[in-house]
Amino acid sequence: MSAEATNPAPSRRRGRPRIDLRRLSRAALLGPTTRDRLPDAISHVAEAHRAHHPDADMAVLRRAYVLAESSHRGQFRKSGEPYITHPLAVTLILAELGAETTTLTASLLHDTVEDTEVTLDQVREEFGEEVCYLVDGVTKLEKVDYGAAAEPETFRKMLVATGNDVRVMSIKLADRLHNMRTLGVMRPEKQARIAKVTRDVLIPLAERLGVQALKTELEDLVFAILHPAEYENTRALIAENATAGDALAAIADDARNVLRDSGINAEVLIRPRHFVSVHRVRLKRGELRGTDFGRLLVLVGEDADCYGVLGELHTCFTPVISEFKDFIAAPKFNLYQSLHTAVAAPDGAVAEVLIRTHQMHKVAEAGVIALGNPYAAPLDSADPADGADDGERADPTRPGWLSRLLEWQQSTPDPDTFWTSLHADLAQDGEITVFRADGGRLGLPAGATCVDAAYEQYGEVAHACIGARVNGRLTSLGTVLGDGDTVQLLLAQDSASGPSPEWLGHARTPAARIAISAWLDAHPEGVKAATTAPRPPAVTAAAPGSPPAAPDRHSGANAFVVDPPHAGVRPAGCCTPVPPDDVTGFAVRGGAVTVHRAECAAVRRMKALGRAPVAVRWGEAAGCRVTLVAESFGRPRLLADLTEVIATAGAAIVSAIVEPPSEQRVRHTYTLQLADAAELPALMRAMRDVGGVYDVSRAQEPATPA
Repeated sequence: MSAEATNPAPSRRRGRPRIDLRRLSRAALLGPTTRDRLPDAISHVAEAHRAHHPDADMAVLRRAYVLAESSHRGQFRKSGEPYITHPLAVTLILAELGAETTTLTASLLHDTVEDTEVTLDQVREEFGEEVCYLVDGVTKLEKVDYGAAAEPETFRKMLVATGNDVRVMSIKLADRLHNMRTLGVMRPEKQARIAKVTRDVLIPLAERLGVQALKTELEDLVFAILHPAEYENTRALIAENATAGDALAAIADDARNVLRDSGINAEVLIRPRHFVSVHRVRLKRGELRGTDFGRLLVLVGEDADCYGVLGELHTCFTPVISEFKDFIAAPKFNLYQSLHTAVAAPDGAVAEVLIRTHQMHKVAEAGVIALGNPYAAPLDSADPADGADDGERADPTRPGWLSRLLEWQQSTPDPDTFWTSLHADLAQDGEITVFRADGGRLGLPAGATCVDAAYEQYGEVAHACIGARVNGRLTSLGTVLGDGDTVQLLLAQDSASGPSPEWLGHARTPAARIAISAWLDAHPEGVKAATTAPRPPAVTAAAPGSPPAAPDRHSGANAFVVDPPHAGVRPAGCCTPVPPDDVTGFAVRGGAVTVHRAECAAVRRMKALGRAPVAVRWGEAAGCRVTLVAESFGRPRLLADLTEVIATAGAAIVSAIVEPPSEQRVRHTYTLQLADAAELPALMRAMRDVGGVYDVSRAQEPATPA
């Protein structure tokens, strides 16, 4: 857990003073003090902790420090500092963010089991099951036992533990932050390796857990190591514009006056951008203005005051409407809440403004750390670990993305596959919520498609998915979903069907990719058949007493009897006859017979060409396939209403075509499978009753001159 020594990276932001390592070294070398006093080495931790938790009991922290200091005594970091300075620094980081006592106790002990003779049993006996769980969660797996798989398997172990208690990852993030601050004595190649893992895994995790205070500093530290030239250019740019804050200060003063005059009690602060943020803004906007080096932060007491501030600022300044975002009414998936806007001063300077309550600000900075003990509220037991009836921990604050991650990791026992899938999963930027047709919700990463929604909702049953409706419109499985979309997934009745290789190109979530790949690997013959062979039929026809006719390619086709027998019988797609239509047939290539309605225009053409008809009669089967054409005026939700009527009638949609609107008129063509042909007239009447529909008819190919 220890990446050592001096720090070449950017200076820290104001308000979070750096720990004095020399002072800690002297205090650590002197050892613990008397039983009744806090050791000097953790006095700064106690001060930070009491700032957030005035009534906290410091006795447990004193005991944890005594155990950690005595266990690590004689160990030194590569910088030459006593090793105890590392767990002290990690604990201070968490204390400044408002972590509760249990988290701080575990952070003081987080390296004892890994690097000393202390055992988990000792930690459990001295500090309880909860602290033991957190310490175990952040303890690395040994390379001696796992070899090259040690790192991915360690992260798997931590993520599983985080699924049961998010405080595990809080400690890990603070641990990595201090290691990144003190990475300077490492070899450059090791610095780069650690920085890349931090960039690809830990920074996305910090973002998802909402711990912006750790995320932004980690980004700057990684930026300095992996992109030193760009970092130096950014640092020089910030130094050259040291007075850039004056422009923001003037707008801040005006904003304070406006809010004071309106009677809103608000605190207006200037929030400097960190290095990576300045770099991104420069790439986006080119030459930077003075107001681009920071943002205004307005803190108020109540949610309603946020909107009051917004109204006053938009009234007294010129708002930049395109910059407005309401993350209070619609919070981000990582708990973040705030109003974002931008206003222009009379001189044309544009300032970005963040408006939030003090509590929102605490959560925006500390994320899940600000939530404290996830088991404290719902449990009355003195030991939170005893709260579940089955003895298992189940963090009630577990976010949806973490639940999905824990599910798919169970399907990837191979460490390399897990590591690759984890990187891909965390690379997804943001999260969306889509609604199921039954009113339920699905949480998906931004950029997810209907394929991802299918596997999120149905698991392996999604192998039988054949299509989807998004906001009532039939669409392909590769359609990208947006936040707030409603998706209805259509499943084939044939449970033996499976995904095609093309689905992998549509899948964005590891769960979908892993499930599809597993099915394709397990059914190589099915993949080949799907791409080379025609589809098997569901219904065939034969003369009485004759052998069954050869299968034809129309699954679920209507049943006919032909005398004499032919190689296959299928209904014509142009008119799709159903009982009790008068029918006639014509032989086609291969000895098969195509059956038409007697009044079909194709029948007249075939007879005109001298083709001899074949006698056909209906078999005993009651089911049938039919193609209906609905003529309607265009309106919202027309497709959804029509398909709902069809589904209510018990008909299965085989295919659907919606032609582009022409003069406000829309034509829908549905090929349907009915359980009983006698149901067709009632279905057509129900479709005509849908608002906007003025005609429903059987498909009929237009007649053409012979």
